[in-house]
Amino acid sequence: MKEGGAVNLAVGAIAFVWLGMVLALSFLEAPLKFRAPGITVPLGLGIGRLVFRALNAVEVALLLGVGIALYAGPRPSPVGWAASAVALLLLVQLGAVRPALAARTRRVLAGDPHTGSRAHLAYVALEILKVGGLVVLGLAALGIV
Repeated sequence: MKEGGAVNLAVGAIAFVWLGMVLALSFLEAPLKFRAPGITVPLGLGIGRLVFRALNAVEVALLLGVGIALYAGPRPSPVGWAASAVALLLLVQLGAVRPALAARTRRVLAGDPHTGSRAHLAYVALEILKVGGLVVLGLAALGIV
């Protein structure tokens, strides 16, 4: 195995597991739950709050896994840059956008009328960018890009 091969394999595996989770939850589960019979906006938001809190906790753990793997061995520049980009996107989501979404969810659950949210659009945009970053990270780690 070439130098850094095990580290890159680990980073690639983590990136693609992470990618699968984001695609499944953010782009499949989240929009579909509101189409289920009997699901109200408050119920859907309550479920979403739990699901995304869990997803974000797992994402932080996966990011730590990537960080540990990269710290453990040599890494090609594209892998480090892609990992940094994904980390930045996640940190912006968690530090800036999630608090705004949480506040809006609390308002809706307290009975305020359901209104659109720029924070939600920002979160979706960051998710799309994060998906791209995870693809690049996984492919770079496996030596494909």
